[in-house]
Amino acid sequence: MTTSRTIWDPLRKKEVALTPEEQVRQWCIRVLSEQMQIPMHMMMSEVGFRLAGKQLRADILVYDRSARPLMVVECKRPEVALTQEVLDQAIRYNIVLEVKYMIITNGTKTFICRRNSDGFEFIDTVPTYTEMLCQQQ
Repeated sequence: MTTSRTIWDPLRKKEVALTPEEQVRQWCIRVLSEQMQIPMHMMMSEVGFRLAGKQLRADILVYDRSARPLMVVECKRPEVALTQEVLDQAIRYNIVLEVKYMIITNGTKTFICRRNSDGFEFIDTVPTYTEMLCQQQ
């Protein structure tokens, strides 16, 4: 008999299977909450949406105070390299979500991007939720 390990997801408010990707997602939720000061009630995990008739799922979505998507986070297993393909996946999500910020992470490496007039640019500093809201204007 196999026992599957679980972890509490504070966004979905339930126990979920502790896969390597889920471990990265839960680590990221803590970082978003503690370091970026994003209120838990302004985040959702496993958010489904449609693009060109295809069902997609964002790992984590952060919303602004008007409930519009502000940031999308794509989490990968630790052994998955953060390639252009992973970045392109998050950029495709933006066609529907129209976010100002994107994060891609595998738990060991993390990239943060901000939308500008030409597309997305990598940024070195981790913005707080308040800074993201101010820069959204």
